[in-house]
Amino acid sequence: MTIRVLVADDQAMVRGGLRLILEDQPDIEVVAEAADGAEAVEAARRLRPDVCLVDVRMPRLDGIAVTRALAGPGIPEPLRVVVVTTFDLDEYVYGALRAGATGFVLKDCGPALLVEAVRAAHHGDALVSPSVTLRLLRHLTAAATAARPSADHPLSKREIEVVRAVARGRTNQEIAAELFISLSTVKSHVAGVQAKLGLRNRVEIAAWAWENRIADGT
Repeated sequence: MTIRVLVADDQAMVRGGLRLILEDQPDIEVVAEAADGAEAVEAARRLRPDVCLVDVRMPRLDGIAVTRALAGPGIPEPLRVVVVTTFDLDEYVYGALRAGATGFVLKDCGPALLVEAVRAAHHGDALVSPSVTLRLLRHLTAAATAARPSADHPLSKREIEVVRAVARGRTNQEIAAELFISLSTVKSHVAGVQAKLGLRNRVEIAAWAWENRIADGT
């Protein structure tokens, strides 16, 4: 199945470079380009691509606003947005993920990681560039208002183990191997956690885990 991608960046050279990287893959097709945020929202809503690659700093609407419009809270059929930028400032990472992004990668991350982020988003997973993951998680921990989850919190012991692994960046396959359970069981637990906590993706699971001091095992 071909992954249909929209690329949004205000620099034509960058858009062209991203297109070349992505269309070098047999399973990825760039179906549209957008030079500003408003154009990106219009094209994404019209074409419904599988994944939207969105730059943070764009005219008219920035990448955070675009992400919120396409994947934010209250959007009935959210699209999958991966934010791609040269800036790895915490406010951008945190803002993008809170707005509903399913990934955050830097433009200098290299072709392999960019392609991996697109494929991960298409499959409902999330990928954040390793260079910003640690600072992001520290930010989430520092911003937490509740020191620990409440005693009546709804997750089972096994679900907590899966949540902790997700928060540490493990893939479903790695979680299955680590916990000695099947891949389908991992997927079932992840879906159950999302349903119980009202979360939409793995990024929100990770954020919840760090904010509630579960990711660090305490």
